[in-house]
Order: sequence, then C-alpha cells, then structure tokens
Amino acid sequence: MNLFRSGEHVRRWLDGRPAGTTIPVTVLSALAHAWWGDRLSPQWHPHAKEENEAILQRLGLVDDFWQLA
Repeated sequence: MNLFRSGEHVRRWLDGRPAGTTIPVTVLSALAHAWWGDRLSPQWHPHAKEENEAILQRLGLVDDFWQLA
C-alpha cells in the first residue's frame, strides 16, 4: 500500500506504468473500521465471506480487484 497526495502524484510515481486500484484514504479508513472494528470484542468471530462482500459493496468497492475468491 502506498499513500499519495493526489492523482497527479500517483501518475508521477507510476512514470508510465499501469496503475493498480486506488481509493481515497477516507474509503481506506472506512474499510479498516468496517473490516476490523469489532476485532477486540469478546463476541468477535471471523466474518463470513458474505459479510465481507457486503462491506465492500457498501463502500462501493465493486470492481474486479475487490472480488473475494
């Protein structure tokens, strides 16, 4: 994972190489909270694939990169 200031910063860093998936840091934060926010709860249990897919859908992370196997 790399953090960048702007789309222009990404383009300069790529230097002509194809880009992977990029998301705003606000979406990254929302993903981290949704995925791991309950991890320290005594009632925690691993999320089912369907729960994780719902998190990705809710955040608009739906392109091929975000498809769970």
